[in-house]
Amino acid sequence: QAQLVESGGGLVQAGGSLRLSCAASGLTFSSYAMGWFRQAPGKDRTFVASIRWTHRTYYTDSVKGRFTISRDNAKNMVYLQMNSLKPEDTAVYYCAAGKGLEFNTEGAYEYWGQGTQVTVSS
Repeated sequence: QAQLVESGGGLVQAGGSLRLSCAASGLTFSSYAMGWFRQAPGKDRTFVASIRWTHRTYYTDSVKGRFTISRDNAKNMVYLQMNSLKPEDTAVYYCAAGKGLEFNTEGAYEYWGQGTQVTVSS
């Protein structure tokens, strides 16, 4: 059974950096697109970034130039390096794996992690 486990969240001041990690197991990792989504308090879960099995990457506009998604297929890991963090980046961040074409929608992903909290103070 596939499992995704996120780590690396925490409390950081505005302008700081965090690196989220997601460990995948129970699936053929290299054949899946991996995505990061986030859910702020009282809001819907939204797309942040994704990386295809070809390593092509996609970002939502609000994080372009600040966040970088990467993957290590040998270790079954996906990462989200977050720099220049802003208070509006505060959310629970979720890792997801899927094979759908609509990479920025939840429906493209089959498997989800439990989430990790990121809090950015002003």
